[in-house]
Amino acid sequence: MHGQGFFFQAFVYLGAAVVAVPIAKRLGLGSVLGYLLAGMAIGPFGLGLIGAEGKDVMHFAEFGVVMMLFLIGLELRPSLLWRMRGPIVGLGGLQLGVTAALLTALSMAAGYTWNTALAIGMILALSSTAIVLQTLAEKGLVNSDGGQSAFSVLLFQDIAVIPMLAILPLLALGPEAGSQLGEQADHSSSWVDGLPAWGQTLAVLGAVAGIFVGGRYLMRPVFRFIARTRQSEIFTAAALLLVIGIALLMAQVGLSPALGTFLAGVVLADSEYRHELEADVAPFKALLLGVFFIAVGASVDFGLILSDPARVVALVGALIVIKFAVLVALGRFYGMSFDQNLLFAFSLAQGGEFAFVLFSFAAQQGVIDSETTQTLVAAVAVSMAATPVLMLLNDKLLQPRFGTREQREREPDAMEESKPVIIAGFGRVGGIVGRLLRANGIGTTVLEFDSDHVDLLRNLGLEVYYGDASRLDLLRSAGADKAEVILVAIDDHARALSLIETIQKHFPHLTILARARGRVEAYELLEAGVPHVYRETFETSLQMGVAALRALGVRAHHAHRAAQKFRRHDEVSLRELAALRHDRGQYLSAAREHIRFLEETMQQDLTRPDDFKDLGWDAESLRREADSG
Repeated sequence: MHGQGFFFQAFVYLGAAVVAVPIAKRLGLGSVLGYLLAGMAIGPFGLGLIGAEGKDVMHFAEFGVVMMLFLIGLELRPSLLWRMRGPIVGLGGLQLGVTAALLTALSMAAGYTWNTALAIGMILALSSTAIVLQTLAEKGLVNSDGGQSAFSVLLFQDIAVIPMLAILPLLALGPEAGSQLGEQADHSSSWVDGLPAWGQTLAVLGAVAGIFVGGRYLMRPVFRFIARTRQSEIFTAAALLLVIGIALLMAQVGLSPALGTFLAGVVLADSEYRHELEADVAPFKALLLGVFFIAVGASVDFGLILSDPARVVALVGALIVIKFAVLVALGRFYGMSFDQNLLFAFSLAQGGEFAFVLFSFAAQQGVIDSETTQTLVAAVAVSMAATPVLMLLNDKLLQPRFGTREQREREPDAMEESKPVIIAGFGRVGGIVGRLLRANGIGTTVLEFDSDHVDLLRNLGLEVYYGDASRLDLLRSAGADKAEVILVAIDDHARALSLIETIQKHFPHLTILARARGRVEAYELLEAGVPHVYRETFETSLQMGVAALRALGVRAHHAHRAAQKFRRHDEVSLRELAALRHDRGQYLSAAREHIRFLEETMQQDLTRPDDFKDLGWDAESLRREADSG
């Protein structure tokens, strides 16, 4: 592509991404599917804005995969890998090995040769890191048992991509093809061509050893020297030079460029320049990966799919069913609860974005023919698109009907003595409040719905009871009729609102103290009639603001007074804006007015005499308390 052709293609790719990705994320499908849909829309089977040149773009954009693996290596510090070695190697290895074996056997039964079937089995055994982690994060399930297990499996799969890239050329039917980067570096031959087997082995080992030695002992002083120039663009250039140089080195010795950059990332993971390297490389990785996924979407042959849609549907169904069955079996083997096992299985039952990379690579190597590759790419894309639907099916249909069955086998704990305070949810907020009250000799009845968390807290010596606080009978058992205060600190906001409604209806005498994770939740709690709403990050933010003012030389009494005034003003504005939040125009106008008023008030304080500022210690309140005493 040259001249106007290049700019037109760049405009088409970027325009498609800007339109499709936000829509896909808005629908909960994730950015990867957004890029794929964008490619399908502008490809030869859509609007026809890009054609055969898309393959050239894909080859160029594959370098984004190399950068992705470099960043994965930077995240995998040796200490982290060692701490998670059990679930990563055990659960992740079993998932990949068993799934790949079953899919390989199924492919051979379908008539494929053993090498093609093995390639298909390995690639389809992978799941979508981007979709799974994003979906779990949006639902607040990353730290659950099922979420952590899914993360361990995904981590092992990301690592397993490296040996897969090395194995695929060995499965080629014809002479082994050089990697794309290797061909770009040297169209004729690599450094190891013509060497005996022992010579090629020494070259490979020497290159890997060079990466480890250079990364640990050479790159740090080099980056230190570059950092002293204080030229950020030079550091960015050095980071790109490192990735490209290692990729070329690996290609010249006959290995995958991704393998070298991954190893370099692991070596540099403990470096003091790790975060700077991530920040410099990440934008290039994200852009190139986006272009790559668009090119993949454009390459999906809808003519082939429509010619035999039953085949694609059967492939997607078989893929999801086999992976789901393997995941459920492994979850039971590792002792997961039924609820967490369902979450674990549904989250990983799809194909992954690395499949697009590996299928493309396998086709280049001649391991899988073009027609099969197109069909499998389409099946993976459909399975990824189905993931949000599968997760919704689990949340709305299976968990309410079957997921609670195992929970109900454990009856709510008996609570014989009523306490003046009930705490619903004993996490990061409820736990601190409970410990403070306990330290002051105030009895609390703590209700927690996570049975594993209850067992852990009891092992720590804390008196915590298992049960769903939103249930009326459990509240009565907890002594809600005699209690004075209830603290609502449940992570599930919908369940918290349900609990508050039950309290207001059946226990109106209780003083409700409710936790909110932000202004939106605070608005909803205020609308529900809760007078005492506490935003969990608000006080911490004010304390940091006071510390920042004092670090800038502001006197302590003035910093504290400013924080007090800000707190009072923000509490007033919170309640006024809550009543207007459904009218966007009035809400924004009122919010701007509150911001302006607060800033003017703060500025007026700066012009007042210092002796008046001393009232920041709220001396008037102290005098009133002394007079009343």
